[in-house]
Amino acid sequence: MKATKIFSSLIFLLFLFQNAQAQQNNLTIPLNIQKAIDNGTRTLDGKPGPKYWQNKSDYNIKAWFNPRTREITGEEKIVYYNESPDTLKQIYIRLYHDLFRKGNIRVSEVNPADVDNGVDVKMLKIDGKDFKTDGSDKKISRSGTNLIVNLEKPIAPKSKAEVETNWDFLIPKETRIRMGMYDSTSFFISYWYPQLAVYDDIDGWDTQSYTGLTEMYNDFNNYDVEITVPKNFLLWATGVLQNGQEIFPTQIFEKYEKALSSDSIIRIVTAKDYESGPVTLDKDNITYKYKADYVPDFCFATSNHYLWDGSSLTVDKNSGRKTFIAAAYNPGSKDFYGVAEIARKAIESFSTHIPGWPFPYPRMTVFNGEGGMEYPMMVNDSSEPEFWITVHLTSHEISHTYFPFFMGINERKYAWMDEGMATMLPFDFQTWNAPGYDPRSRNAESYSDFAGREEDVPPMVLSYNLMNPAYRTASYRRPGAAYEFLRQLLGDDLFTKCMHEYMRRWNGKHPVPFDFFFTFNQTAGQILDWYFKPWFFETKYPDLALAAKQQNGDSIYVSVSNIGGIPEPVQLKVYYDDGSSEIVFDKNASVWKDGKTVIGSKISLKKKIKKIELGNTQIPDVNKKNNVVEF
Repeated sequence: MKATKIFSSLIFLLFLFQNAQAQQNNLTIPLNIQKAIDNGTRTLDGKPGPKYWQNKSDYNIKAWFNPRTREITGEEKIVYYNESPDTLKQIYIRLYHDLFRKGNIRVSEVNPADVDNGVDVKMLKIDGKDFKTDGSDKKISRSGTNLIVNLEKPIAPKSKAEVETNWDFLIPKETRIRMGMYDSTSFFISYWYPQLAVYDDIDGWDTQSYTGLTEMYNDFNNYDVEITVPKNFLLWATGVLQNGQEIFPTQIFEKYEKALSSDSIIRIVTAKDYESGPVTLDKDNITYKYKADYVPDFCFATSNHYLWDGSSLTVDKNSGRKTFIAAAYNPGSKDFYGVAEIARKAIESFSTHIPGWPFPYPRMTVFNGEGGMEYPMMVNDSSEPEFWITVHLTSHEISHTYFPFFMGINERKYAWMDEGMATMLPFDFQTWNAPGYDPRSRNAESYSDFAGREEDVPPMVLSYNLMNPAYRTASYRRPGAAYEFLRQLLGDDLFTKCMHEYMRRWNGKHPVPFDFFFTFNQTAGQILDWYFKPWFFETKYPDLALAAKQQNGDSIYVSVSNIGGIPEPVQLKVYYDDGSSEIVFDKNASVWKDGKTVIGSKISLKKKIKKIELGNTQIPDVNKKNNVVEF
């Protein structure tokens, strides 16, 4: 009887705990995510559930690239592991280059000269069965950038399937959306191989097509890749080069080997090296072999005249683990002669300061292409005319190593989970390394330009439903400010503790926004939903207004109204008649925690006041006309 009472009491307490936990989470959970929680793959405290699973693949790719014709020809074998509890009756294969296929929907602008027939899939075999790829096989359909195959032999839970395919396509000549041709012999090549889409516990297959705007969502895979290019072409790629001694002449290979352990920048390939002879061994074609383990994508770049700098950095003091950091660039790009050093300093800052997590990959190459785009172990960046832009661009793109790659984020749905982080994480580094540049003020100004307008939609609106400028505001500006003010709200120590717990739980997996929110709630020991809701779920905006009234000649009562509803910091600065000034009130966003829309403060008069000003350049505000009271 006593044991029964104890058991009943434990059950009752467990019910109370679960009920209290559910009530604490005041965020509306969509039904598909609630279903994952009910199924045990996710939890209300932000941890992966006891039944969490994810699929993966092993890719073995051989490719040939002809810079003269811009043609890529490839063959690959994929071993796909179905770790899910579901029987898969169809598979989705991504053909990213079908972005350029006639008739497909594109958000990004494409030069008409680059519109073609997309990827030519010459052969497709699944578990030994051939599928006709000429359009006559009713088991195969192409929709947008997806190739959908209905399987005669479904893939059972906890089993694997083998996919084999041969394909080719042309790199676009005029259009450069995250990749392309930058001169007749210099290319950055991404989104280039047939790739199995993600099948996850939230949506099943990721069926979204690539339209040129939203980016990637991939499983964590292993890659064994061989790429053949003409002689004298250098090639940089995701992963670790396996056969450098078979490719480079002795003098270049020795510099490469030195750079792999050097704390100083080594000029591995210089203009003089090109002048003195081939920079690869004297063969008609050169095959580069790369391996990359447990990464969400693979890309490469090549040129026959780019320079190559590199050095090594110890990113984990405890283990002694190093990362090889390189820059590959056009000799005419003056800023890029310093990019390897900027990249080195950025990776050191990310490893030791914020997020304060050792850089997770063994390689990072900054390639001098166009725009700014991240991939595992590589980024594709423009040459920039001003130093601060180079520092900003280099650090922003490299910070993506953590979000989305290390953390496996679905950028197609939740671009703010990585772009917002990549906006905020380098703030300190950019401030310290680009004299005169204030990235926080720049972001606040950009956000203020769009905040509160129709283009300012909550970040929780799925990214693939957005277009610019709504996409950029919801993905970069607004979440960048939200993360920064959350850091100020919690303080560096607690923010870092929460961030590290989130990263420990979800690196190498696929977190969704609620995993982030719930992890921060639990780790911080406080419910932060009052902060998360207006920033991420609601149509609030930054607009604080100041009012002041003099009292009894020796004090002034100041009130601040939160007109827009976004919880952000409040700062008041007093300017005196004698030309001096001081900050008399400086509080983080917690002043709005209890739901107040107006806060007040009494200021004691020390000297005659000329004016009181609300805010500063780092705090976004759509209407600064109501931020000053003059006397």
